[in-house]
Amino acid sequence: MGEAVVEAGGIVYALDRLPEPSDDFLAAQNRIDPATTAGSLHYRRVDVSNNKDLNDVITSTADEHGKLNGAIAAAGIQQLTPAIDYTPADAARMLQVNYTGVLMTAQACARSILKHKTPDASLVLIASMSGLIANKGLLSPVYNSSKAAVIQLARNLAMEWSKPRDDDGVPGIRVNCLSPGHIVTPMVERNFEEVEGLREMWEEANMMGRLSRPQEFGGAGVFLLGRASSFMTGSNLVIDGGHTAW
Repeated sequence: MGEAVVEAGGIVYALDRLPEPSDDFLAAQNRIDPATTAGSLHYRRVDVSNNKDLNDVITSTADEHGKLNGAIAAAGIQQLTPAIDYTPADAARMLQVNYTGVLMTAQACARSILKHKTPDASLVLIASMSGLIANKGLLSPVYNSSKAAVIQLARNLAMEWSKPRDDDGVPGIRVNCLSPGHIVTPMVERNFEEVEGLREMWEEANMMGRLSRPQEFGGAGVFLLGRASSFMTGSNLVIDGGHTAW
């Protein structure tokens, strides 16, 4: 999605906890042709569970440009454990990243958007169809619950932030949610290694008979951040190959 926003002319900052950007990030950066796009892709190190660092990075980035047009909050971790074996520490760790990290990211971005009075700002929270269903063949009760919480969070942030602030003329901030179906990512590939036959089960579970690729969500990111979705807030966009439509 970051690449797609760059291709549309956006200045994109990818935030992650790695000390140095991954090879995938560097490859994406190298694919950008400055002769054909005004966009650019940058990296900032931050762990979303460290709220002070998160606020500092987002604030300094927005201050550098004098605005913040939007953000995609996508931090998430997975743990395959039967519910009966989950410990409080396991649950707290996952919710700290998947839910609280997303909330604090949205909060920090909203502060900068309001500070700089950025018009047409939009926040996108990445949930999952796992927030709507129980994933067949995968014991991930807390992960699924965290994604359901993100869907509800988007509705509530939209309720609070979508209207313009009459006292100082600051425009409202649209907040929407994106719920992908199964995507072949490194995290999901590890699931396939842990659970025999899981890939085949998932491929048969949607109407297209295959899993998605990350680049298939680029257009959704551009749509949700941009003016094409100017009357859309508090919504959950489900893109799952028909998995939840049976």
